[in-house]
Amino acid sequence: MSTTYVMRPSRLDDLEALTELAEMSGPGFTSLPVDEPILRERLEKSDRAFHGRQRNLQYGKYLMMIEEVATGQVVGCSAVKAGTGIDQPFFNYRIITLAQASHAAGNLRFDMDALVLTNEYVGYTEVGTLFLKADHRGGGAGRLAAQSRYLLMAAAPERFSDRVLAELRGVVDDQGRSPFWEGLGRHFFRMDFAEADRLSATTDNQFIMDLMPRYPIYVDLIPTEAREVIGRCHSDGVGAYKLLQWEGFEFDRTVDIFDGGPLVAAQRRHIRTIQESRVLTVEIGATASDPEARQGLLSSNRLPDFRVTLGRFVRRGETGLVVPADALEALKLKAGSPARVWMRSK
Repeated sequence: MSTTYVMRPSRLDDLEALTELAEMSGPGFTSLPVDEPILRERLEKSDRAFHGRQRNLQYGKYLMMIEEVATGQVVGCSAVKAGTGIDQPFFNYRIITLAQASHAAGNLRFDMDALVLTNEYVGYTEVGTLFLKADHRGGGAGRLAAQSRYLLMAAAPERFSDRVLAELRGVVDDQGRSPFWEGLGRHFFRMDFAEADRLSATTDNQFIMDLMPRYPIYVDLIPTEAREVIGRCHSDGVGAYKLLQWEGFEFDRTVDIFDGGPLVAAQRRHIRTIQESRVLTVEIGATASDPEARQGLLSSNRLPDFRVTLGRFVRRGETGLVVPADALEALKLKAGSPARVWMRSK
């Protein structure tokens, strides 16, 4: 099995490739706006984060690109934001349950859900911006994009929060229409979903603080079409959601204020990839036909040149790992180097 993909830090010269991914991602993908100045700034911030040049290491914004080894083509990306809500508020709706009871009405009792505006994730590390070109979905590329983020946290844990969240895109159709927005947000913002989405991606979000309702919103008063998509993710995000659940993330009864998409959260130490990964010493060898070989992910486990690839690897004793030569080449590692590996269970 030859090395097909490698995950690497974004570079300043990735602007064209990142713009192409943003155009492909479609409406509602807030973290990839089709806006050249913003994308250029993201690349600059990522470069500073990987090289440790920002003022506070725990506020870094890391963007990684999936590169097809044979062609050098960028086919996807994913990201880690170490300090959520630090430079601008991170607003969401929390779903709370209110108990209603009346003895005067014959001991009638029922519960009602309500949405409350919240900004409670300050300081969390956020994983997101996971996007792949359609013809590269499957074959392990999605898993590489997702799990590389956790291997990055394992490589430099002091840079990331103990608490990690992910926000999934909600239900938005091909025309950019969000049922949740049409049934709720539009009444307060008096603008199209696309405009609110653009403002969210390009401003400090003061407009949310100015215009959002200050009081709980009873879910039963929201139109049925909008109510039915609360906490549901976009069809393109179902695979990502399953991977997050596999890692140990759980729905936090919190949703996006624009499209109603779910937020999930986990303790960093409980994330499966981090728990199961090990730092071993690599040696070169053929593994394709070895019955002891297992599929997995191997990372260089170092910054700034953090790299991850897919492959089949063989454990050697307690501290050794046999790795194909092309995998080491993709990671820019030499035999005898330490590397972090996560392998599937047998």
